[in-house]
Amino acid sequence: MKIDSSLAAVVTGGASGLGLATVKAFRAAGAKVAIFDLNEEVGRKAAAETGAIFVKCDVLSDESVDAAFAEARTQQGQERALVCCAGGGNAISTIRKDKETGTISVFPTDKFEFVVKLNVVGTFRCITRSAAGMATLEEIDGERGAIVNTASAAATDGQMGQAAYSAGKAGIVGITLPVARDLSRFGIRVNTIQPGIFATPLMLSAPQAMLDKLGAAVPFPQRLGEPSEFASLALELVRNGYMNGETIRLDGAIRMAPR
Repeated sequence: MKIDSSLAAVVTGGASGLGLATVKAFRAAGAKVAIFDLNEEVGRKAAAETGAIFVKCDVLSDESVDAAFAEARTQQGQERALVCCAGGGNAISTIRKDKETGTISVFPTDKFEFVVKLNVVGTFRCITRSAAGMATLEEIDGERGAIVNTASAAATDGQMGQAAYSAGKAGIVGITLPVARDLSRFGIRVNTIQPGIFATPLMLSAPQAMLDKLGAAVPFPQRLGEPSEFASLALELVRNGYMNGETIRLDGAIRMAPR
């Protein structure tokens, strides 16, 4: 798929981090981009800086997602590219023992459920709405659209305290192939990136000693990934018409330790 001024794209979670880097890469290639994000202040700032448009969107809500796609299409036309970066996690052990009282507590189910919904259900909700719109388009070079999802190394290398986050990201990996097969009849491709440790603003807020240790754990290159490297792969997955149904690790060959 050619990425130029004729292409409309949507990036969820596009106001910061990997999503914002992807917005910048699409804009540098000339594409029209809609940033979907819940943070209105940061989203509008990102749109102003990149020349994208901002649409407030809560991926946990059918109504919000439907309205966001409708608004984006009114402003820039039906998207042919969707990159899903919205997501998040928490750090809670499956069970915990209080050191003083010896009381055993469990991972609150509602907090587990929220993270799974945010990641896999939120991603799937956006996929379905975008694919339904793409299916109405005429084919260009034999295809109508391309979708890129964001999982995590935690999908397969989940660390202690990452049960919910790992489940959510593993769910994204798990839906990639069946959804790609479902959408093949409509000429829509689906792929997923499984990033390792990246130098996002949130990650860079950690102490430098921790960042140095994390970078040293990567076999090669021994550093954190740059968001622009994620964005480069996301755009290639949109461009490359033979890439479909695949999950690609982008992690410098790291395999996460238990903690």
